[in-house]
Amino acid sequence: MQKQRVLTGITTTGTPHLGNYVGAIRPAIAASNGDAVDSYLFLADYHALIKCHDPAHVHQSTREIAATWLALGLDTSKTYFYRQSDVPQIPELMWILTCLTAKGLMNRAHAYKAAVQSNEEAGEDQDYGVTMGLYSYPVLMAADILMFNAHKVPVGKDQIQHVEMARDIAQRFNHHFGEVFTLPEAVVDEDVSVLAGLDGRKMSKSYGNTIPLFDTPKKLQKSINKIKTNLLEPGDPKDPDDAVVFQFWEAFASPEQVAYMRDQFAKGIAWGQAKKELFELINDELAPARERYNALLADMSYIEDELQKGAQRARESAAETMAKVRAAVGIRPL
Repeated sequence: MQKQRVLTGITTTGTPHLGNYVGAIRPAIAASNGDAVDSYLFLADYHALIKCHDPAHVHQSTREIAATWLALGLDTSKTYFYRQSDVPQIPELMWILTCLTAKGLMNRAHAYKAAVQSNEEAGEDQDYGVTMGLYSYPVLMAADILMFNAHKVPVGKDQIQHVEMARDIAQRFNHHFGEVFTLPEAVVDEDVSVLAGLDGRKMSKSYGNTIPLFDTPKKLQKSINKIKTNLLEPGDPKDPDDAVVFQFWEAFASPEQVAYMRDQFAKGIAWGQAKKELFELINDELAPARERYNALLADMSYIEDELQKGAQRARESAAETMAKVRAAVGIRPL
C-alpha cells in the first residue's frame, strides 16, 4: 500500500510559540512516527522574505525553528526535514506553475485582497506596498506541495484557500500536459487546539500576543500570569468553556486532568491558583525539550548536518518530479 505523503511548512519569521507547538509541531511529529505516512517538514525561508527583510531575523528564526523540531523529538530518519532554500527545484517549479496560473486566481488570494482593502481604507493606491512576493506566494506554496506530490496538507482554517489553489493549479497543469501531479487535500484537524493569545485573540506573532515555547520557567510563569481573565472572585463559579486559561489547560492536560480542572472551575478556583497550576502543567511537559533545545542552539553544526541530510533526500525526490515536469512542458534534450 502506498504511503500517504503529508507536508507541513513553518515560516522562518519568528520564535516558535505555544500556539505553533499545540497547533502544528506536536501533531506533525506524532503523525510522522506512523508507519503509513511519509512526512515532509520544512523551514519556509523563501516565504519569510515576503514579509521580513531583516536578514539577521530570518537567520535567527531558522536556527530557533530547526532546533525546536529536533528538541521535541523529530526523528529525521523517518521524515524529510529540510530548508526550502536548499531545494532549488522548488523555485524552478514555481516559475513553470506561474506560467499556467491565472492572474484572476491570484486576485482572489486572501492576503492580497486584505492588502488592497487596507490600502483603499487608507486612501492609497490599491497596490501600494504590494510586492510580487505577496501577490504570487500562493504559487510558491503550490510548488512546495506539488513538488513532493503531497496527498495531505494539515492547515488551519485560514490556510485552506492556499491548498485549494494548489489543487486548481495542479488540475490545470494535468489538463494541459498529462497526469503529473497528485491533487492535494487540505486537512483541518478539529481535535487540534488553536490557542488563544494573551489578549484572547488567536495566538499570532502579528498580534504580539504569543508565549515563546522555550522561555525560561520564570518568563513562562510571567506570561501565563498575563493571560486575560474576567473579574470573577475566588469562590465564584467560572465557565471553563469561556476561559482562555482553561483552553490552555485542555491543550496540555490528560482527560483526567481536564475533568479535575472543570470541577475546580465549578467550585470557583481563584484565577491566580488556576494560572499557577497551568504553569506547572505546561512546564512539566516542556522542561526536558527546553534543555535539549538550549543544547542544540549551542551546536549549530549538528542542526546544519541534519538539515543537509534532509535536503539531499528532498533534492533527490524533487529531481524526479522536475524531470517529469520538464519533459511534459517540452524542456528536454533535443
